[in-house]
Amino acid sequence: MSFINTLRDRWHTADTLVCVGLDPEPAKFPARFANDPDAVFTFCRDIADATAEFACAFKPQIAHFAALGAEDALQRLVAHLRQAHPSVPVILDAKRGDIGSTAQHYAAEAFKRYGAHAVTANPYLGRDSVQPFLDHADRGVVILCRTSNPGAADLQDLPVRGADGRERPLYQHVAETIARDWNGHGNCALVVGATWPEQLREVRAIVGSGMPLLVPGVGAQGGDAEAVVRNARSEDGTGLMVSSSRAILYASSADDYAQAAATAARSLRDTINRARGA
Repeated sequence: MSFINTLRDRWHTADTLVCVGLDPEPAKFPARFANDPDAVFTFCRDIADATAEFACAFKPQIAHFAALGAEDALQRLVAHLRQAHPSVPVILDAKRGDIGSTAQHYAAEAFKRYGAHAVTANPYLGRDSVQPFLDHADRGVVILCRTSNPGAADLQDLPVRGADGRERPLYQHVAETIARDWNGHGNCALVVGATWPEQLREVRAIVGSGMPLLVPGVGAQGGDAEAVVRNARSEDGTGLMVSSSRAILYASSADDYAQAAATAARSLRDTINRARGA
């Protein structure tokens, strides 16, 4: 199945909207990994295996692996996820965006080298910088719209006059452009931070129920999972990948790290599902 169909199937069959972020920071690993040369792979594998039943997607962050020279661990991790948990799609969090010829290589990196089902992308170089990703109709392209960081407003909130003469924030223009013009294969999703619930509501109104939203910022960044669901769920109560990384990964620094991660993922799933039923 395509990324979007796999994701939708997962929402319904597993009854979860939790996206488990995989952002390895060895300094936060339990002491047992201190002398393990394969610690990055082993830790992330253990977390993924423990949380898979509560996950609608996994989201490894490429910079966390690349900074450690652990690209091989990332490749093996994605291969493991695809084999051990084939119903849970993998989103490579890379935020790629470059001129078309370079973007073709970034698309090959995400989809061929790493084997991800989807990749995050930056739209600010325009459509030609994202087109090589969009051309992979069976893969997902998760495009930055209104990010969760404090400085997001510096550019994303700037007023922009559209073709109809209306002024509105740039992120709203991005949402409309992607939904209207870039989503010809139906493989687009948008990144909108949990720290901006009102903007989540506005983006959902612009793109409608059909487009998934990846929502980072729940947990360590302070986003409210219940507010996310109230403002951004689709008509059938799904439509979201509510992402949590540090709060799940580092729920314990002891030998029960995997069990603690599973408990944190289950708790987030249950919180979200209570809000969905409210």
